Amino acid sequence: MSAPMIAWKPILNNFIRFLKSDSDTSSPVISFDLSPVEVHNVETAVEKRLRTLKHLLRANHINHAIFYSNLIFHNHMPHILGSAYILGADIEQLRSIYDKETQELTPWTPSPAEITSKEWRNYLGDKKYQRAYIDFFEDELALNFHFNWKNLVNEYLLGGKEPLINGLTSGLGHPLIHLSYAFELSCKELAIEALAQACLEYDFIHKYLDDPSYTKPSSTFTSTSPLKILQKIHDDEHFNNLFTHTGPANIEPLFNQCENQVLEYWNSWIIENPIEQFKESQVDAIKLLIQTVEPGPNKYDFFLVHILTTSHAIRILLPLLPPRFHLNLVRQWWLLTIAVYIAQLRPAIRTDPLEAPSGKDWKYVQGKALNGDWAKDSHYVKAIRAIKEIASNWGDVDNKHLAAAVRFADDFNGWTGFGLIRTRHNDPPKADSP
Repeated sequence: MSAPMIAWKPILNNFIRFLKSDSDTSSPVISFDLSPVEVHNVETAVEKRLRTLKHLLRANHINHAIFYSNLIFHNHMPHILGSAYILGADIEQLRSIYDKETQELTPWTPSPAEITSKEWRNYLGDKKYQRAYIDFFEDELALNFHFNWKNLVNEYLLGGKEPLINGLTSGLGHPLIHLSYAFELSCKELAIEALAQACLEYDFIHKYLDDPSYTKPSSTFTSTSPLKILQKIHDDEHFNNLFTHTGPANIEPLFNQCENQVLEYWNSWIIENPIEQFKESQVDAIKLLIQTVEPGPNKYDFFLVHILTTSHAIRILLPLLPPRFHLNLVRQWWLLTIAVYIAQLRPAIRTDPLEAPSGKDWKYVQGKALNGDWAKDSHYVKAIRAIKEIASNWGDVDNKHLAAAVRFADDFNGWTGFGLIRTRHNDPPKADSP
């Protein structure tokens, strides 16, 4: 085969795999037929504000590890930069966010060994290989995918009998959130980081999606409403006295001790109207964050906010994925929701309407996200943006989403729910250095 023909071989193989990816199933497919969101393409950026975002994302990719502080905490730089940009942050605000985030992050350190295409799955779940996975996917992008990062994602995320996509909600959904920013900002660096995170956060959760035997009709009850199921979980005595503290450390013991009960609730959510029920699930994600907290200055649950931001990430990704992956991705989110809700000791979810926001509009909320006391807190900014996007996607005739956003923006006074874990998210905001 001539050299030019050899050069075309990887492209041809990837194209064939792409054509097969949505046609090699004989079972009925439940599709969530949503329109794509707007893409802010940093790769072809001309406008200076978007170019600034591109430079900062690349600087973070080059200089800062994905995980820091004993490989426990995540690098959220792309999340807050992307959210702030889309909310309207100017160049100086973006730079200020970058400078603030870098105070917490750490530089890359070498991995114990390199990773190759023959044994790339051997190190799944081992965060010591974070640099090696970044190097591996960067090499793959250049050598085998001709710098087409979407083909790279298609191959490694969707390929095989146990595809990485079935574990995107591991690590509180950070790989999922990261991937959504990669597509929304059309950024190859974020795509590589998302693939690496999906490998590094790989844990037991994937088996429930890989193995269809875990998906079976509930023997007790069914509902089309996530909120009704969560309320039933709230009242279930099986989970009484299971944990003494909140926190993500409860999730694996929960499955070890109560797997049957958890899966029963997981399978009790039936999908009959995909679009309407996805909309309802997003509204319920807002309630889970906002209406588990009393009105007034208060701390919000750090882990429940991930239910909202992962739901928003799925909204971005669904129109871009082959339909055969849609239902599993949404059900992944639902399993995460159940696990986190129980791990956080099943707080009561109020259903009374929120007070109407008197004289406050979305411009006010955006101002709080970009200029308020908590404007440098990535999860605060992401939560506000997620609520705003839900209102934009589905409409907000009665201003209930605006009311939720105003309540959160005004009342937020830090994060709680960590249990015995001490993190920077427990602390009040500090003034920026001059």
